[in-house]
Amino acid sequence: MQTVTIVLYGATGYTGRLVGDELARRGLDHVLSGRDPDKLADLSGAPTRAASLEDEGALRDLLADAAVVINCAGPFTLAGDALVRAAIATGTHYVDSTGEQTFIRMVFDRHGEAAQRAGVALLPALGFDYAPGDCIARLAAAGLEPLDELVLAYSVESFGMTRGTLRSGLEMMKGGDVVYDEAEWRPAPGGIFKASFEFPAPIGRQAMARYPSGEVVTVPHHTRTRSISSLLTASTAAPFDAATPVLPYLLPGLALALRTPVRGVLNRAIGLLPEGPKPDDRRAARFTIVAEARSGERSRRGVVRGSDVYGLTAVTLSHAAELLSAPGFGKSGALGPAAAFDPAAFLNHLGDFGVAWEL
Repeated sequence: MQTVTIVLYGATGYTGRLVGDELARRGLDHVLSGRDPDKLADLSGAPTRAASLEDEGALRDLLADAAVVINCAGPFTLAGDALVRAAIATGTHYVDSTGEQTFIRMVFDRHGEAAQRAGVALLPALGFDYAPGDCIARLAAAGLEPLDELVLAYSVESFGMTRGTLRSGLEMMKGGDVVYDEAEWRPAPGGIFKASFEFPAPIGRQAMARYPSGEVVTVPHHTRTRSISSLLTASTAAPFDAATPVLPYLLPGLALALRTPVRGVLNRAIGLLPEGPKPDDRRAARFTIVAEARSGERSRRGVVRGSDVYGLTAVTLSHAAELLSAPGFGKSGALGPAAAFDPAAFLNHLGDFGVAWEL
């Protein structure tokens, strides 16, 4: 059988279709896959093959001839473990688009050692969240380690979320995430959180919410730091502008509610929304990510700016899969982007997509 370079799982979803288009644009050999054969039949441009996440044998057959699998099927906390196990069993490198910190931590804690023994690289969170942040954090920290603190701050404007992102957001907001403090991971504290952060102009100082981001898990595996703080502009996290000032008081109660049947009700309500933003609206999104590394009196800031977070995710996932499938890639285990690839080179590759970075 001819070797298949890349399997794209979750190819029928909003992000999956963008990734499929990007793989085709790059001329990469790939197969489109997912759970629903009827939806796969509507896709064109590459061979399709259905496989259920509940069928371990089918997943192994799907990946048997693949160098890399890209997983875009979430929520990952609920659906991602089976594909990770199949990737390890078949010797297939794995990347995904998750933003769910609990899933990222599970990949590292539960599967990292087995992947290393199998010679398989597991790279969760290779999308907009959190490939640029992990890379700029590594670059900001270089030469300053060990750090006293690393702060990651996200500002995202005009971000229209897909149904998949909203469902993953419910998984993130219900709790179970961790913080990194005194050089160890600890359960994230509950209660009211209030903070502000000074972004570069023209954004300026913004009210911030605590952000259970993936870098809290990935960065300590490649950077020596005592603590990591991860923040998101409150205006991004708030469902509407008027809610921004009271967001710190709403989030603790919402986290408790999401551990009840309320989560199921909200999931069903999300199913009534549009699948995702229209192309023009998608491209209107703007983001700035700041990584601030501090060691004693020394500090360095790294800044990444860009737009179109879903289009960017298609680029980062496709580029990572291309690098992983290239001859000579020899790293294995659970890895952050900056541990798997040269972080400056990875960010530079995104320049053609309008991403700019500086230290």
